[in-house]
Amino acid sequence: MKQVRITALRKTQHNDLMARYENPILHACDVREGESWVSIDGKCPENFCPEAWKSIREFAEALARGEGNFYDGWMKNPYSAMISCNDGFRPVSFYLEAID
Repeated sequence: MKQVRITALRKTQHNDLMARYENPILHACDVREGESWVSIDGKCPENFCPEAWKSIREFAEALARGEGNFYDGWMKNPYSAMISCNDGFRPVSFYLEAID
């Protein structure tokens, strides 16, 4: 199986939506732009957000198996994917790429 590098490329925060709909929380997302992890054998990397993993897992597992070309040519690198976590208030965009 291939290793898959996961890089947090962009983190946004929708303050207007948070003010309108979210209850105050003490601990929000710790992910920082530029941070990266490596998935080995399609497994969740150590210290990776478990909720973000739920969003990207299927793509990471497919890339680890050598699959690619998602959605018929969506990505310039066919062995990569751009997937966001499921936090609607502060989504993080992750770039996944198969590495040797």
